[in-house]
Amino acid sequence: MHFHVITLFPEVCRAYTDASILGRAQKVEKGKGAKVKGKQIDVSYYNPRDFSTDKHKKVDERPYGGGPGMVMIAEPILKAWQKAVGGKTSALKAGKVKTLIMSPRGTVFTNTIAKKWADEYDHLVLISGRYEGIDARVKEVLGAEEVSVGDYVLTGGELPALTIIDSVSRQIPGVLGTFDSLEDDRATEGVTYTRPDVLVYKKKKYPVPEVLLNGNHAEIEKWRGR
Repeated sequence: MHFHVITLFPEVCRAYTDASILGRAQKVEKGKGAKVKGKQIDVSYYNPRDFSTDKHKKVDERPYGGGPGMVMIAEPILKAWQKAVGGKTSALKAGKVKTLIMSPRGTVFTNTIAKKWADEYDHLVLISGRYEGIDARVKEVLGAEEVSVGDYVLTGGELPALTIIDSVSRQIPGVLGTFDSLEDDRATEGVTYTRPDVLVYKKKKYPVPEVLLNGNHAEIEKWRGR
């Protein structure tokens, strides 16, 4: 899976995607002997300012019809999109490219959608808006889908884009090392414990449930699935 993020703040996003699990998933790792583990994902960034024809690299203008704030100009975003997937002709023809616009008015993103996108697409383009939004013609030209990560409004689309990258990446084989790590695919009530057996905090004891300590795997699985 190749994620293409169109954002005015690539450095904000890159700090997250280059770290931890997502960072490892973008690297080619050499194992024992001649065994090589390839990348599971790629994440690329495109700043609309780099595609602005304005001498000051301006990417926003006042909205037609009046109203508060500024609106992101269509052309720099369209050029950034072209840079991202313009050479992916076969993927575009095969319907393996999906373009998303981060928007609180869009389709609500779920884990089911994350699985679907991981299975169906090779490229996800995530357009992160700022200011009062993006010129509506971007959606029209690209046939993009607006997507929301929750019923609230943020100052920009970067956090929603990172949420989608993280969630979709988890569905790709090899990113987590083993699919046993996917919470929704194993029996669990969402409550977990680790050492010590008894936690003492402010003179009060908080023990781990006895069933998890007795070694009876059948009882443990029954407890997890209750």
